[in-house]
Amino acid sequence: MRFIAVNDGVDSERGDNDFTPFRNLFNDFCAKDTSKKVRSVLKTRGTSGKHMGKPPYGYRFDPADHNHWIIDEEAAPVVKRIFDLSIAGKGPSQIARILEADEVLTAKALYAQRKGGLLPERPFHWMEQSVVGILERMEYTGCVCNFKTYSKSYKLKKRIPNASEDMFILPDTQEAIVPKEQWDKVQELRQHKRRPVKGERQGMFAGLVVCADCGSKLHFATCKNFDCKQDHYVCAKYKSGRGTCSAHYIREDVLQDVVLERIRAVTDYIWANVEGFQEDWLMCRREEQEKSIREDKRRLEKAKKRLADIDKLITRIYEDMVLGNLSQERYQKMLEGYEAEQASLNNEIIGLDDWVATREEMEDNVDQFLALLEKYVDIPELTQTIVNEFIKQIIVYAPDKSSGKRTQKVKIVFNFLEEVEVPEISEPVITQTTYGRRKTA
Repeated sequence: MRFIAVNDGVDSERGDNDFTPFRNLFNDFCAKDTSKKVRSVLKTRGTSGKHMGKPPYGYRFDPADHNHWIIDEEAAPVVKRIFDLSIAGKGPSQIARILEADEVLTAKALYAQRKGGLLPERPFHWMEQSVVGILERMEYTGCVCNFKTYSKSYKLKKRIPNASEDMFILPDTQEAIVPKEQWDKVQELRQHKRRPVKGERQGMFAGLVVCADCGSKLHFATCKNFDCKQDHYVCAKYKSGRGTCSAHYIREDVLQDVVLERIRAVTDYIWANVEGFQEDWLMCRREEQEKSIREDKRRLEKAKKRLADIDKLITRIYEDMVLGNLSQERYQKMLEGYEAEQASLNNEIIGLDDWVATREEMEDNVDQFLALLEKYVDIPELTQTIVNEFIKQIIVYAPDKSSGKRTQKVKIVFNFLEEVEVPEISEPVITQTTYGRRKTA
């Protein structure tokens, strides 16, 4: 293989050039220095609260301000529908098929149509990956989310996902398409991978039911030959009696009755004394808020002090380098470390300065929960959407047959209610079965 560098006068056929290693060293140093400057510019832009990329499907650039995003009236309803379908228990592949059946244009087809270009061969063919990408975009909650990926070196092109604490997130920078609570719920639901079943039915509580003894998920069991009343959940570690846990068997229809009864009980309890519930909620959250404020103030003071110390340290190592007490290579390495710490501290300080808005956010949360209760007054029957909006977890205990009757405890953990003690709904529900007949207490 022949190597020629015209500008440097290098030709491998003419033999080795003594200066080539030094040129390579300086070229590498130049590339590294350029990369460092580019990273610094991107860091400054990213922490200024401006978006670093193009608007995702559902948003578009504001004609009056290119740094601001506004709602895309044609695409935003599709995004909202995708999140609603996810809350309703549909997976990405199911959502893609629904959109295709309803002849909803894909993002690529929509943009091509607007530009007057040719539409793709299959303009309604939504890919599962496209749906997943939409469900994972935090920007739909109305925030800026920068530095979601990073590269280890300027020599490597591979992008690595960043940890959430290393991202720069600034809320309320544009109009939200989906509420933050709904986005969080979708992320939580997507963590519960639903186990495929042979039958056509899908468990309403799949992914939410856990074993009280071992903490494992309860798998949903059904088949085409089963009657609906035979659909049931069983501990993942039971393994037909050969595992490390007992079955914790419970039927799907039993859980439906129990959950519906408890949701109605919650609704009746809160609506009976809305003002008292709000007062209890806010009092509990206020205590948590005050504790959080004290911790944030300590962290903020510590971060600002460290930031000032780093400025002094950078000045000191620069003087040491100029005086010859510190090598250029060592100075560069220490400087990079201090600058990286400075950037991290600046992000932390920006986040901590937003603690003042915490109380207003808490008051919004209780209003949103009350709005949810009002939305589902007098629930005639359970749906997947109702379950996902109300229920966080269902804990199933092993059945007790010591009394001659099969009794089983079921504890239901509701969304929003973890911080407020509601005695009437905090105790586990007990289901009783006698001679094939079930009673719920």
